[in-house]
Amino acid sequence: MATKEEILESIAQMSVMEVADLIKMMEEKFGVVAAAAAVAAPGAAAAAEEVEEQTEFNVSLVSVDAAKKIACIKEVRAITGLGLKEAKDLCEKGGMLKEGVSKEEAAQMKEKLEAAGCVIEVK
Repeated sequence: MATKEEILESIAQMSVMEVADLIKMMEEKFGVVAAAAAVAAPGAAAAAEEVEEQTEFNVSLVSVDAAKKIACIKEVRAITGLGLKEAKDLCEKGGMLKEGVSKEEAAQMKEKLEAAGCVIEVK
């Protein structure tokens, strides 16, 4: 019986077509299917590295704690610059507070608003 190294050396000397035929023969003999993921993994890793990190975020108000509604309205007004009625409507209905803010600014806004009793979503 040949050792693993000898088998590997034999395969290394085959052409691509011969290796493909060998794989088909092994699949038929053992009743298995060669995983395509092993071949695609290096390409997937390269694609993942090319994805840019998100730099702009949208901050939206989901809901407000009824017991802390006044504090929420004050904080929404401070962040958005809205008037009292507009801030109150936004707190009651929910919606977009700011669009296209940096990650740091979004985190600061979320922290302040959640401390005031708001439920915030950052996308």
